[in-house]
Amino acid sequence: MSHFAFVFPGQGSQSVGMGKALAAASPAAAAVFAEADDALGQSISRLAWEGPVEELDLTVNAQPALLATSMAYLAALRERWNALGTEAPEAAFAAGHSMGQYSALVAAGALSLADAVGLVRERGRQMQSAGAGREGRMAAIVGLDEAQLPELVSRASAQGIIGIANRNSPGQVVLSGERSAIEASLDLARELGARRAIELPVSVAAHSPLMAEAAEGMRRVLAGIEFRDPQPPLLANASAQPIRDAAAARSELVDHLTTGVDWVAAVERMLSEGVDTFVEVGPGRVLTGLIKRIAPDVEAIATDDATAADRLAVPFAGSAATTA
Repeated sequence: MSHFAFVFPGQGSQSVGMGKALAAASPAAAAVFAEADDALGQSISRLAWEGPVEELDLTVNAQPALLATSMAYLAALRERWNALGTEAPEAAFAAGHSMGQYSALVAAGALSLADAVGLVRERGRQMQSAGAGREGRMAAIVGLDEAQLPELVSRASAQGIIGIANRNSPGQVVLSGERSAIEASLDLARELGARRAIELPVSVAAHSPLMAEAAEGMRRVLAGIEFRDPQPPLLANASAQPIRDAAAARSELVDHLTTGVDWVAAVERMLSEGVDTFVEVGPGRVLTGLIKRIAPDVEAIATDDATAADRLAVPFAGSAATTA
């Protein structure tokens, strides 16, 4: 059985310059960016490499740029294994955080890259449209006892729709909902003992019922897209249940817009299935940090790390076949 998993970051991990050096060093990575550019009819690669940051951070640009960059890292990794004469090992799972589910589905062969970059662009449009006029907001709550979360949500809901969008690591959650409820939650969280409670610089209430219109829009769009059974399986964002077939993969991309991301449960599920090494594929090291807080003793490697090229050969030495 495989003992490693690929994990893919979501929006927020983007930065100007991401993937530029990688594409210069890896023909396989450069080919991914070129394919994404062709599929979008726009140089998303130039935006990722050169900015400006204000344009890159727009949801409709950040999501396809992140997906292309994550797939470029994966292509470069597989290119390196091939150059080393090492058969690419099979992961036990692929798991994406929010928008990272699209990257995970491409990595698992369930979606084509061309379809996926177009879909995440449309996802961004649908989310922004659904949020228009709804005063949606999100807030990060750090250091609050999980037992206090139901009270926090219940009391804040007196001011409007609110719920838990992300359970990222022990003691770190993100709330999402109407502006009035989010603003109320900040003071309530501090009152209940949170170490930090800060509103995030976003204008949509992702992973909340306010995204119902976006979810229906994506349901219609996804109906016309070809899906294949993912291999390896994914994990559903809300329930951490395995996604093993095309129909479940399609449903996940609709459902996760209005339900939360329980990253703690996803990591714990992979650990229970024997995973002891996690490889974060894409820009930044957000998921690597979260995983280490969830399970301090596991191996977590970010491909966007100067030491990754040497370290990534190590975990797979016992499972991959090597030729002369």
